[in-house]
Amino acid sequence: MIPFNELLLFALAALVLVISPGPNMIYLISRSITQGRKAGLISLAGVVCGFLFHIILVSFGLTAILFAVPYAYTILKTMGVIYLLYLAWQAIKPGSKGIFETKKDLPDDNPAKLFRMGFLTNVLNPKVAVFYLSLFPQFIKPAYGHVLTQSLTLGITQMLISFTVNFLIVLSAARAAVWFASKPQWVRIQKWFMASVLTALAAKMALDKGK
Repeated sequence: MIPFNELLLFALAALVLVISPGPNMIYLISRSITQGRKAGLISLAGVVCGFLFHIILVSFGLTAILFAVPYAYTILKTMGVIYLLYLAWQAIKPGSKGIFETKKDLPDDNPAKLFRMGFLTNVLNPKVAVFYLSLFPQFIKPAYGHVLTQSLTLGITQMLISFTVNFLIVLSAARAAVWFASKPQWVRIQKWFMASVLTALAAKMALDKGK
């Protein structure tokens, strides 16, 4: 079983992922603002099913890769460090958007299309796939038990955190967008906080001795 402190660290990484601007966040906020909370929640249901798709593929894939390829852990660790530093730069680079700076002129869609678009937005989101592939191996160790069980534990943890945060954002998207628009200094604070956490996680990962 993964130690609690390691699971907490992974949860922090998952939290940073979900508050980082990306296709899922942009789609959910845009739908919630233009079409209302119900549309946002239906879209969120599709996004959650997309996470399940990623979790199943990555969990079974990592189990095979980590045992079949001797240097797979080192390769994936390097990918993870580079990816986290890339996300940190994306958060603070000139012209980067805050999480509530989204497209607001979308046409209304029916529930089936909202769910389908939420699902496809997540399934086709490389940010989620790279997150799983690069970070999961840093927390999975044979000493903690069955690799597949650990992978599924991490996946479910990430999915629950993403659902909770996105659920709250969908419920408050319209008001939050107005609040952030009137207080640009908080947007800058959010960006630098996110970049700092991502950089710290990358440093921890780079210094990790491995399994």
